[in-house]
Amino acid sequence: MNAVPKIRLADGHDMPQLGFGVWQVDNDEVENPVKVALQSGYRLIDTAEGYGNEEGVGRALASSGVERGEIFLTTKLNNPRHGYDEALRACDDSLARLGSDYLDLYLIHWPLPMHDQYVETWKAFIRLREDGKVRSIGVSNFLPEHLDRLQGETGTLPAINQIEL
Repeated sequence: MNAVPKIRLADGHDMPQLGFGVWQVDNDEVENPVKVALQSGYRLIDTAEGYGNEEGVGRALASSGVERGEIFLTTKLNNPRHGYDEALRACDDSLARLGSDYLDLYLIHWPLPMHDQYVETWKAFIRLREDGKVRSIGVSNFLPEHLDRLQGETGTLPAINQIEL
């Protein structure tokens, strides 16, 4: 695989433009595809707590032979884990399952405006970044009004808004 171009996120970190996502891949089946992806040159691995396969991804990372610093690892907060304290715990849980001491990108998977906790959750993400557990923080599936509220209440915009196409 040729070198994958990178894109600069809003916070100044670089992320590969092409990555390997593991949505709908079972935990007991995900290790080999991730290892093959890494051996083929992929360096961005995208998972989520809600996918239920972070442990398998972690096994793949550990056994791939690719140094952790060469991999851009993304995971997402599971919907039931919104809220400040719960988001902090969720990140620690994901890190343990993935066998990593940091994430390159941590995303709030869905805003869930009906629960009105995404700003509180975002404040926890800011702390996770400040504490060095996460390099870049972002969101997924947010609408402009959700982003406006995050900026208005915290002064911090996400580095990225990942949208499914």
